[in-house]
Amino acid sequence: MSLTDQQDHHHVPTPAHGHVRRRPLRTAFAAVLLAGTALGGYALGHGSPAAEPTEGHAIKPATPPALIPDFAYLVTRVKPAVVSVTTKLGAANVAEEMPRTPLPFGFGPQLPFGGMGPNSPERRRAVEARGSGFIIDANGTIVTNNHVVDGAKSVNVTLDDGTELTAKVIGRDPRTDIAVLKVNAGHKLPYVELADSSTVEPGQWVIAIGNPFGLGETVTAGIVSARGRDIGAGPYDNFIQVDAPINKGNSGGPLFTQSGEVIGVTTAILSPTGGSIGIGFAIPSSTVKDVVAQLESGGRVVRGYLGVEAQPVAAAMAEALNLPQKGTAEPGTGKGALIASVQGNSPAEAAGLKPGDVIEAVNGKPIANPRDLAVNIAAVKPGSQAKVEVVRNGTMQSVDVTIGTLPNEKTANVGQEAQPDGSAKVGLALQPLTPELRDQLELPAHTKGAFVAEVAPGTPADQAGVQAGDVVVGVGDKAVGTPEEAIHAIRDSLQQHHAVALRIVRNGQAVYVALDMGHPSDNAKGSEG
Repeated sequence: MSLTDQQDHHHVPTPAHGHVRRRPLRTAFAAVLLAGTALGGYALGHGSPAAEPTEGHAIKPATPPALIPDFAYLVTRVKPAVVSVTTKLGAANVAEEMPRTPLPFGFGPQLPFGGMGPNSPERRRAVEARGSGFIIDANGTIVTNNHVVDGAKSVNVTLDDGTELTAKVIGRDPRTDIAVLKVNAGHKLPYVELADSSTVEPGQWVIAIGNPFGLGETVTAGIVSARGRDIGAGPYDNFIQVDAPINKGNSGGPLFTQSGEVIGVTTAILSPTGGSIGIGFAIPSSTVKDVVAQLESGGRVVRGYLGVEAQPVAAAMAEALNLPQKGTAEPGTGKGALIASVQGNSPAEAAGLKPGDVIEAVNGKPIANPRDLAVNIAAVKPGSQAKVEVVRNGTMQSVDVTIGTLPNEKTANVGQEAQPDGSAKVGLALQPLTPELRDQLELPAHTKGAFVAEVAPGTPADQAGVQAGDVVVGVGDKAVGTPEEAIHAIRDSLQQHHAVALRIVRNGQAVYVALDMGHPSDNAKGSEG
């Protein structure tokens, strides 16, 4: 089918070839030559060997006995749905840009966005950065990474044919690093669909298309190295690991199977230098599909909330807690999620869950670690009951918990209208201070507060010097332990004063900063910022 045919149908079709699965990396090339497997729509060709060239004669092109298969047919079909994303950033935003979860420096997961490190002198001078994305419907809905558009003053999209369009941010989900954009091209656009990523298997060939280093659409190929990777980027890590080269600027681009199905969104790399070393990560399309649907319908993602801080159960701890032989965890196996603390006024507290309880299952689904607990609770509809199986004092118990709604980070664009609680006028996006964040910030285990995920440029918080990565531990003389408490305390303070005193922790040091909100007339004039 020609590209014109594709655009007439406004949908990028997929070839009928099946997936190549369970192919060991070291034997992949040999298997292709011996078995004659078709890749990307091209079978192995056959022909007569060329005669040996004689001295003084030109070597003429000739068809070899066998052709190495390529992905040209696949790329031609899907490339029209892949776009480049360009964001314009404020100077303060560029200097303070950070991943959605702070990561250790050196050899660790990095977000391949733009082309420069977040703290490099070049990045501090930059006002523009680039990422990738792809169209998922004919009306111009685009999927990319949250960190590609986070803090952007404006977002532009360049289509495969070179058309540049202004994009609107429909919604963002920092917890999974997904963002949804919308463009109006004035006509229907070719698009690709999100597939079921649960069928992906290690050894399967995949293609990544993106905008590395601002070079425009670039194609790389490799295989799936592993599934279900947890790289410490967030509570819902469940990445597909690939060895297809992924570099800075690839963020938000699609990961295709040989049949042209999107099974992931490239988002992070493991590298000591920031360049590809063959270890890249993609968000599974099944996760993306659910997040995108919620962002499109309401601009935010609603997740279940239990209200506990949990830690893994080490083998020695499992034996010490006398975990029963029956169930998902046995003594010495280190399975389950150990409750380290229960948050006040939470669903867990209301249900009677206690520190020391080991959660082994939620609604019949085994819990092997805290990540499993976070993922399973998040999937429960707020307001519904969940049956939580716990081990307490060596005895298995079933506890019914009415699941709450997980507090969300800000999901709309930075230019959104001020919310009734006043948080948008202040310019802070807050999220819970998780045990992982405490460890990465090297804070004491008992520290409570609200983690600053983002500071909107030009707002009182920005002008006061509050930075992403700070932890708000108090408002005035009142201690706060959660984002909700911080928002309520800020709102209460604004009802009495035109300034708010925040007590924050930065680099282990506690300091006060004053947010000058100005007079009511000033706030009215600047409410859109």
